[in-house]
Amino acid sequence: MSFAFALVRILVVVAAGAILGSAGATSALAETYSVYVGTYTGAKSKGIYAFQFDSTSGIPGEPKLVATTSSPSFLALHPSLPVIYAVNEVNEFNGKKGGAISAFKIEDDGSLKLINQVSTVGTGPCHVAVDSQGKAVLAANYNTGSVISYQLEPDGRIGKRGSFMQHAGSSVNKQRQEGPHAHGVFFSADDRFVYNPDLGLDKVLIYRFDPETAQLTPGTPDAVTIPPGAGPRHLALHPTLPLAWTVNEMGSTVTTLHVDKSNGGLTAGPSISTLPAGFQGSSTTAEIFVHPNGRFLYASNRGHDSITVFAIDETTGKLTVVQNEPTGGKIPRSFAIDPTGRWLLAAGQNSDDVNVFKLNPDTGRLTHAARKIDVPAPVCLLFRKP
Repeated sequence: MSFAFALVRILVVVAAGAILGSAGATSALAETYSVYVGTYTGAKSKGIYAFQFDSTSGIPGEPKLVATTSSPSFLALHPSLPVIYAVNEVNEFNGKKGGAISAFKIEDDGSLKLINQVSTVGTGPCHVAVDSQGKAVLAANYNTGSVISYQLEPDGRIGKRGSFMQHAGSSVNKQRQEGPHAHGVFFSADDRFVYNPDLGLDKVLIYRFDPETAQLTPGTPDAVTIPPGAGPRHLALHPTLPLAWTVNEMGSTVTTLHVDKSNGGLTAGPSISTLPAGFQGSSTTAEIFVHPNGRFLYASNRGHDSITVFAIDETTGKLTVVQNEPTGGKIPRSFAIDPTGRWLLAAGQNSDDVNVFKLNPDTGRLTHAARKIDVPAPVCLLFRKP
């Protein structure tokens, strides 16, 4: 093993200890958080909901409607201001083709007040992200396969458009991959690059990002190819190592990616199934996150209705299945790990609930805490310290 890689491994251990280390350190992190829930609106849901979560006991409070808005499916938090951004996953905004991004100010009582809205130009926006400096907001348009970026004003208002990047092409599945379907936007840790999994192209597109102008330009390289028919959906970056993973919706797999931090390039490694051996039913993946300690990876299965837990080899990035835990709800479109790293909350889109799981940061394993709350058509969960 080289001295450089040995040093990286030491830094990982130190970072993990700083985050979760001793019982005393974990207790110091334990507190109450607000959890905001993005939903699909319709007969039951009216917009964004919120509830309190006690990270000591794992007990959630009663949810309440905090903003009335159309299908705010995914949410993102401003890094320093009390502002939340939501994509409105619709196909028409202000009488024109396109979805929207909405900016909301978080009031003292936790309710949300609309600041402004802008068009995503493309239809069916399905994911939103803000850079670590709070200078730009980005959204991915699933239906029309594009990515849009906007500058953010000092008060969090959405400002001038930075870029609109239209994808082109197709892949092997002519029913679902007849054209591009951008499915997420993910910043590198240093904000120099943006990664965009495109389900329709079986690629993760790579963009350079200018925080001053919110402009995107194709990277060099400009993409990495995922196995044909896999359908990359979301991406998770390791907190310290040059590794990332895509969760592939159509293939129910996770693909390991090696990251070149000098140019943002990605190299595809092996893929591993998220489903248990012998499973014969219909299922697709949805969400993926790395635990804050960098030792475990979590992915959700819709149809099998479970969370798969993987252990991460800190040298190679190889994944080993630890557990496949039922979510208790139907169609876990997304989930979230609380800031203490000791709880996982899974959103059951079709069962209208959020289930609570105790998470062991030493083993990665999940245990259902026999607690759930009723939230209509939950899609995205976002923790925030009040």
